[in-house]
Amino acid sequence: MKFFVDTADVAEIRDLADAGLLDGVTTNPSLIAKSGRAFKEVIAEICKIVEGPVSAEVTALDFAGMIREGNDLRKIAKNVTVKVPLTIDGLKACKALRADGAMVNVTLCFSANQALLAAKAGASFISPFVGRLDDIHMEGMNLISEIRKIYDNYGFDTEILVASVRTANHIKQAALIGADVVTAPPAVLKGLAKHPLTDKGIEMFLADWKKTGQTIL
Repeated sequence: MKFFVDTADVAEIRDLADAGLLDGVTTNPSLIAKSGRAFKEVIAEICKIVEGPVSAEVTALDFAGMIREGNDLRKIAKNVTVKVPLTIDGLKACKALRADGAMVNVTLCFSANQALLAAKAGASFISPFVGRLDDIHMEGMNLISEIRKIYDNYGFDTEILVASVRTANHIKQAALIGADVVTAPPAVLKGLAKHPLTDKGIEMFLADWKKTGQTIL
């Protein structure tokens, strides 16, 4: 499974990249606004840190506007992935941009039918939002299972990019289902390494080592 981080915080991205944990980055207008920096400047800096796909979202809602913005975003770096909403105009833009060689992430997916349409439009990635479904008392991971089954039935190349991830358990469940990618906030990705028994083990080893009176260096 590929790990993307869902943030526009360059320091966090660099930290995860240095640990070898990062395959890509997803951003959105809300995350860019939170950074307080210029949109294109942030995307350009992220693309220099991460070799994998970096999703940059259009803000236009019409086909022509998405194409103009998408083509402009592609000029920032070769690894920019144009992010479009799952609407009819978004699907049209996806098809056109993909035909021109761009990577496209179709976002805000909440149903298997929507995911099927995105794959038909040739999307590089489909982003189903599991956490937001959980918020309205639906099982977000059930959607991932449905999409995996449909894509496998027909051999679609579109990668399932599990988004709106809130917990380490979301990541584990996505991996068990066979999702291609998961994108999560930095704290959730780093939290995967945490376990109370690991902490207890380290504490015990250090206590025993101290008793020896030795040092490694």
